[in-house]
Amino acid sequence: MTREPAPAQGGVDDVVLCDDHPIFADALAMVLTARGVTVREVVLAASDVLPAVRRHRPRVCVIDRHLGPDDGLDLIAGIVAAGTGTQVLVLSGDRDPTTAHCAVEAGAAGFVSKTAGVAALVDAVRAVLGGSDVVDVLPVPRTPGDAEAHRLAAHLTPRERECLELIVDGLGTRAITERLGVSAATVRTYVQSVLTKLGVHSRLEAASFAVRHDLLRHAR
Repeated sequence: MTREPAPAQGGVDDVVLCDDHPIFADALAMVLTARGVTVREVVLAASDVLPAVRRHRPRVCVIDRHLGPDDGLDLIAGIVAAGTGTQVLVLSGDRDPTTAHCAVEAGAAGFVSKTAGVAALVDAVRAVLGGSDVVDVLPVPRTPGDAEAHRLAAHLTPRERECLELIVDGLGTRAITERLGVSAATVRTYVQSVLTKLGVHSRLEAASFAVRHDLLRHAR
């Protein structure tokens, strides 16, 4: 089911929004529009997402994790493979780390919980439009594993620690290269070294690990 498609024009602030809750979708679209984001189309069903992406070629496609009987995560690969350059931001009603990990591994540029509030959702959309990766990660109380985490983090070089800070801030590879003044290949080397030294398998896990164990503030 599709509602009120806008003419396809293409632009740096264009989004397509997919959520099976019409009231929420309309409210988010209204707020995004007020913040200067062009919402090209709001779709309510998973089957309408790819056609809308191909039609409008938006900078970002915002999709709900739960789309009736369908899983929004199953749409990510198709959107990425569509060749439109569209980035995917996944919304979810919870902050399940496993879901966030799966979304990022599938190719999403971001994951944010609806419980974070409308302002946070809009900020997340804006961040992805700006080329950043966004992961809604909550700090949790310190645990007995903190000592081991700090021991692992002590092996990071200053540059690797800078890279980790930028990952936690949600920056993607291109933004990190600009911030550090190095090549993309060098950034990938830093990232892989950070993952290896911390014993994690993705940027999402590295960011979560750093926040959970308060690694960055501990180092300052």
